[in-house]
Amino acid sequence: MKNCFMRVHRWISLGMCLAGLVFAGAMFAQTSTSPVVIKAGRLITGNGQAPLSDVLILVQGNRIAAVGSKIEIPAGARVIDLSGATVMPGLIDAHTHLLLQGDITADDYDAQLLKESPQYRTILATVNARTALMNGFTTLRDVETEGAFYSDVDLKRAINRGIIPGPHLIVATRALDVTGAYPLLGYAPNVPVPTGVQVCDGPEACRRAVREQIKYGADWIKVYADRSYYVLPDGTLSSIPTFTPAEMGAIVDEAHRERDKVAAHAMATPGEKTALDAGVDSIEHGDYLSEQTLAQMKRQGVFYCPTLFVGDYVARGRAQAGAPIWEKMIDIARQSFGRALNEGVTIVFGTDAGGFPWTENEAKEFSYMVKYGMTPMQAIQSATSIAAKALGIDETVGTVEPGKEADIIAVNGDPLSSISLMEKVSFVMKDGKIYKE
Repeated sequence: MKNCFMRVHRWISLGMCLAGLVFAGAMFAQTSTSPVVIKAGRLITGNGQAPLSDVLILVQGNRIAAVGSKIEIPAGARVIDLSGATVMPGLIDAHTHLLLQGDITADDYDAQLLKESPQYRTILATVNARTALMNGFTTLRDVETEGAFYSDVDLKRAINRGIIPGPHLIVATRALDVTGAYPLLGYAPNVPVPTGVQVCDGPEACRRAVREQIKYGADWIKVYADRSYYVLPDGTLSSIPTFTPAEMGAIVDEAHRERDKVAAHAMATPGEKTALDAGVDSIEHGDYLSEQTLAQMKRQGVFYCPTLFVGDYVARGRAQAGAPIWEKMIDIARQSFGRALNEGVTIVFGTDAGGFPWTENEAKEFSYMVKYGMTPMQAIQSATSIAAKALGIDETVGTVEPGKEADIIAVNGDPLSSISLMEKVSFVMKDGKIYKE
């Protein structure tokens, strides 16, 4: 009898646990089989045109069915009144690290790779994904797992299957660098330590590494093109390039052959030139961009993902830890951003979230972009239609128009008058499901 009771008790406990999981899942999103009509007091479509007033958005399933001022509201439709808000497309952050929790200093980074298992870091990443979604970012390009191998692929799979809430993910898995150029560094030769990237030396090894990452789910390939930054006598930033032209050429050729694109971490001319000559698709950070570099980027259609906020965030801590150059790089990056804007290089919103902790709202990047010369509308476009086109996903997301996925957010007030309102998203819909209202 006792054993029978214990078996029944276990089944009841299991049932309660499963019920709790179902309830928790229901809390993530409100799904409706009925049409949804959003009343937008002001609509920023994402395509650069002036905001529209008093617009209705009809959502059926996971798609936008109609946008206009005279849409007939279907019988039984759920009506969401956002007449006091500014509605816009879901935001796109093109440079994140969901598996990282901030790395101002080497000690911060080393502790995560040495003291936290990839499994634990992946659990934390699920929280970060939900945080990004609640902040209005319905799509992320996550540009490497920092030693957590292919955990981003699993994270993407769990989101796509509805197991956890999170943005659409475009993932770059492990990233590539050469021997001795990426943390963890400084340990005794007889002490085996992990590394934050996949190391490859020589063209054939690099080509093989690209194939391996694509095999396991990489949507993009991420390469580190330079390291060890220093300021030249003329005040410009320089660096030591990592890959040889032959190695970088093999990486890009193999990625493009398999229809993946390549993002290059490159902060100064030596690394930028190696990456651009090989034909990469984006320059990440680009703290110093010369006129010649900008001209080559524009000629080749390479986009620029500046990540301004993170540089400011980590500068003081890194300077105190013995690298004062990071404080000088803030102004160098500001000037490069202005030159890129003036030259008409495509600038895509990216934050490097994970480089700063996910407790900081990644939408702070908008204020930096505006402070450094963009209009609020330009900054919003960089995170909507422009980012979508640069990432090759503009047929499905990036604007509020019929046929697109129903990725829609709203902020109270007018972000074109106060861009900091982008840090206060009050409504989030992704794939037609409401996650925040």
